Amino acid sequence: MGAEAEQQQPGRAGRAADPPAVLGLQVSALIDHVAHVDWSLLDRVPGDRGGSQQVSFEELNHILNEVNALILPSSDGLSPVRTMAGGSVANTIRGLSAGFGISTGIIGARGDDDQGVLFVNNMSFSGVDLTRLRAKKGHTAQCACLVDASGNRTMRPCLSSAVKLQANEFTREDFQGSKWLVVRYAQQNLGQIVEAIRVAKQEGLSVSLDLASFEMVRDYRSQLIALLETGNIDLCFANEDEAREIIGEGLTFDPEEALAFLSKYCKWAVVTLASKGCLAKHGKQVVQVPAIGESNAVDATGAGDLFASGFLYGLVKGLPLEECCKVGACSGGSVIRALGGEVRPENWQWMYKQMHAGGLVPPELKN
Repeated sequence: MGAEAEQQQPGRAGRAADPPAVLGLQVSALIDHVAHVDWSLLDRVPGDRGGSQQVSFEELNHILNEVNALILPSSDGLSPVRTMAGGSVANTIRGLSAGFGISTGIIGARGDDDQGVLFVNNMSFSGVDLTRLRAKKGHTAQCACLVDASGNRTMRPCLSSAVKLQANEFTREDFQGSKWLVVRYAQQNLGQIVEAIRVAKQEGLSVSLDLASFEMVRDYRSQLIALLETGNIDLCFANEDEAREIIGEGLTFDPEEALAFLSKYCKWAVVTLASKGCLAKHGKQVVQVPAIGESNAVDATGAGDLFASGFLYGLVKGLPLEECCKVGACSGGSVIRALGGEVRPENWQWMYKQMHAGGLVPPELKN
């Protein structure tokens, strides 16, 4: 692609002495190809604009070839295409490690191809423990992340031929000693998700669930409700579109109703509302916190994922609900200032300044 590949040196082999505080379940490691594109390209891409819909390997290559022909120039002078480790869970876990100094790890599988090596290099550079990431013969998943001139993103992942971790491959040792498991809802991986949650609960972990996309909620709502009804989901994140789908409302959508619905099943429920901030509920407490940094949005990719990083950091540190939301607003605002779901160093510094200005204590990072 002639992309700006985020190649870095892998971290140490072998399992860390202390288990990661937060584990992320990413059944298939994923590489994101993120690019600013013209509206005319989005009109030729099948599926709903702004959503996430799976494509075949051939369709992905066709989209990437089209991207090369219709790339918009980058505002920061860097390559207009960034290639990096991606996926909602990876974005959240990487943010917790790189920006907040929380020990994290990934459970999943990656291929023995160049994309698999890139995933390892990128994640381990950010301090993520990859000793639970199995290497398998085959392809690593990829995703085209198409960003329009307004910063809105359309995702087209290619997962069908990618290697993945199977439900019978989880071990109790994978989860022992950790505090949280971060999961993204995906019908095609529901067996692995259910089994990972079962083992995690045996080991005393709390579980955070991201609802993935409005298409996933719309098309597999009954299975999602069944997962929530198990009582094993402690924290649930939904954006406005996902929240609308889960309660089945149209133009009269009320985010507070969606929040109340999710809180019937989860200890913590969060509905993110883009430029309008977020709503969160824990027990009987409900808070609303405004967004931060929306006026400087370059690319919305990873905004919800990095919001989750900040919110989980707050929970790990025992912060009150409103402060968890404020930290999430800062971290979510930091990633939208550049292309892709990885926060650049200068934008972490921006986030720390925002936290300080808001009366929050920035994290103490180890050198």
